[in-house]
Amino acid sequence: MDLTNANWRKSSRSSSQANCVEIAHVADRVAVRDSKNPDGPVLLVGKVDWSAFTR
Repeated sequence: MDLTNANWRKSSRSSSQANCVEIAHVADRVAVRDSKNPDGPVLLVGKVDWSAFTR
């Protein structure tokens, strides 16, 4: 999946912390990555599973 134009964001509770998880909504999935390593691996999760996880 091409994530070149993904709109990555992190929780507002992270404030100025650099060590965070970032997410991007892409197509029918949620992409998850480590903010310290933006070029590293990305986990793709279905939106239904992401919703269950965040609940």
